[in-house]
Amino acid sequence: MALRACFLAAGGHVPSHHTYNAKSMSQPTPTMNFALIGSARQRPSEDPIFAIHGEALQRAAAGETIIDASLGTLMDEDGGLSVMPSVVDAIHGVDPAHGSAYAPISGEKAFNDGVIQNVFGPAGLVDQAGCVATAGGTGAVYHAINNFLDRGECLLTTDYHWGPYTTIADQGGRGVKTFRMFNDQHHFNLVALEESLESLAKTQDRILLILNFPCHNPTGYSLGEEEWEGVVRILKEVDSGTPIALLLDLAYFRYGAPGTDAWVRHIGDLTDHMPVLAAWSASKTFAQYGSRTGALAVAMADPVERNRIVNALSYTGRGTWSNCNHLVQLASIELLRDPIMSKRVEQDRDALLDMLGERVEIFNREASKAGLRYPRYEGGFFVIVFTADPTETVRRCNAEGLYLVPIKGAVRIALCATPKNVVKPMVEILGRAVAGLQGDN
Repeated sequence: MALRACFLAAGGHVPSHHTYNAKSMSQPTPTMNFALIGSARQRPSEDPIFAIHGEALQRAAAGETIIDASLGTLMDEDGGLSVMPSVVDAIHGVDPAHGSAYAPISGEKAFNDGVIQNVFGPAGLVDQAGCVATAGGTGAVYHAINNFLDRGECLLTTDYHWGPYTTIADQGGRGVKTFRMFNDQHHFNLVALEESLESLAKTQDRILLILNFPCHNPTGYSLGEEEWEGVVRILKEVDSGTPIALLLDLAYFRYGAPGTDAWVRHIGDLTDHMPVLAAWSASKTFAQYGSRTGALAVAMADPVERNRIVNALSYTGRGTWSNCNHLVQLASIELLRDPIMSKRVEQDRDALLDMLGERVEIFNREASKAGLRYPRYEGGFFVIVFTADPTETVRRCNAEGLYLVPIKGAVRIALCATPKNVVKPMVEILGRAVAGLQGDN
């Protein structure tokens, strides 16, 4: 019985028909021998978004006309992956022997300094910041969840959020609690944020709040000036009793329209009270999705605590991926710190921003004409459209060759992957699907 109790406590599954006795203990049957731990036995085989994308590719390969607005990569107007020439040159310019060698566990110092300047420079917080390299922006989120929450505790984020937050938390024995992101006017729900923080503070010893602004995935929403003021006020009030860490998931922060950078004018008011973490991603910043290079930067006024945080993050890096991609770190140093290369990469990104901005403008015009309901959208890779039945909406869109991602109460559109000449027909297909649902009711 002790063996059975231990197995169950570890998350194992005991078939109801199996009876334990001395014979079965000494001669285990195949049904009781599971090398894979119980919590891992029912994992899905593929990320749902990549599965949707795969189906779209299959239909396109078979000769069908397909609009694939599912995957979060920035595609050019011919449907190819957008690449920045300056980034390619920087990578090719790295000495092969240097790029092939191990990187320091915490990352190249010049790389970390470049990320700090890139993220916290506009906020005037460089002197209060530290940084470690991570395996992409996903690695930065992993570091934050596993160092600012104990097992059994829950992070807090918006009800619309990037799905892997839940995957990362679950993998590490943490959980996720959400608050309603939008109020009835489709503006950021400050009331819900405050209520959720106060509620969580009563049940946990600490709080990790993840906010994915500007250019939120999946909604495309960016907080305005007054909304950031409200967030800072609420955090300072709740922090009086419970330690809080704020993680800014800045994966898309370089793809917002002018004015979506209001956060830089307000987070400096928090660093005396709590660590402000920033997840940085080369995947989006430099359109290098496969490089898996990122960083987690932290701004905090207290130098002793800041150093303790950086040490903890470095330790976690050693215990997971060890060293991060050295080649792209070295290339990033040039792109972030060399005046000529940094100017080139900004020009390359501006061209991509102009291309994306045209799509955003077309979408806003056509979606408004079609009467679609969606939150304020000023830039970024994604936008959502609200619908009463996301699954049926997507099914109807699929029938016309349009691939979107269903989420709770809405469908997600990867405008980043949608050439501008198909934005209007995409909106028309979606409009028919949503209108058809309303007609059924």
